[in-house]
Amino acid sequence: MEPLIVRTEDPLNAEAPLGPLVRSHLTPTPLFFIRNHGAVPAVDADAYRLTLDGDVREPVVLSLRELRDGWPAATVTATLACAGNRRNDQTPVPAGVPWGAGAIGNAVWTGVRLADLLAAAGASDAARHVAFTGLDRPVAEGTAQPFAASIPMAKALSPEVVVAYEMDGEPLAPEHGFPVRVVVPGYIGARSVKWLAGISVRASQSPSFFQLRDYALDGTPLTEQALNSAFSADTGRGYAVGAGGRPVERVEISTDGGRSWTAATLESGGGPWEWRLWSADVDSAGELLVRAWDSAGEGQPETADWNERGYMNNGWFRARLESG
Repeated sequence: MEPLIVRTEDPLNAEAPLGPLVRSHLTPTPLFFIRNHGAVPAVDADAYRLTLDGDVREPVVLSLRELRDGWPAATVTATLACAGNRRNDQTPVPAGVPWGAGAIGNAVWTGVRLADLLAAAGASDAARHVAFTGLDRPVAEGTAQPFAASIPMAKALSPEVVVAYEMDGEPLAPEHGFPVRVVVPGYIGARSVKWLAGISVRASQSPSFFQLRDYALDGTPLTEQALNSAFSADTGRGYAVGAGGRPVERVEISTDGGRSWTAATLESGGGPWEWRLWSADVDSAGELLVRAWDSAGEGQPETADWNERGYMNNGWFRARLESG
């Protein structure tokens, strides 16, 4: 299996080459992108505890064993992507980890529904947000601080959001959040906090730098991922992922600069939170354009609004095809 492309070494940030990435609907763990903001914490599974507190009737503290054995298991197949995926496609290239189109992956996540944990703790009906805190302590604004984020209560109560302890049927690897991470399908990857230490029910968003300033545009924290697509000229295959839980229903390609478009062949699968793989036979050299459409009839824009962080780039994907 081809190695990941290392974008930064310290902290480690790496993505899969597009060709191997789009060969299978489920992304093999060795090809799943790695996004770290600091050092991967070493966690003793036996000593680990997850705390749920805040605006609740009764705080809950759970060991890993209690989380795995004491609650009904829930499974969701979901695609996670870094908010900076395809940053390198923008001109000029913004600051940040220089991601190509491989900072994305699709996996089966198993754990406990966050809604079940919130119900057990007696989350207040007046609460509007649920915040997550990780065990890692990256440096931000000159200070080491826990990575943290939050999501609206309405999303937290949705059945697809899980506190996961398995990825594709195996315990989470250290770089993917062992022993526990939250998985928030449809949201940018930064909201699926790894090495989860705490869950807090709140009236307001997390005050974390990573919530309010780092993963935000014009003062607005990022939430849903954008409709997006990419193509590997080496394999003739690509991926497309919807936004807001809307499945991808069509992918089109153009070899004449967007004057005419041809439908690509979609593979089966691709639920509301999953990407859709597709293929296309292209025998001409030059530039190939790709755009996807979702079940609401929304399509990718020709160009995405540029921003200094390079977030949410979902303009038409462009691939250079060679003859022969």
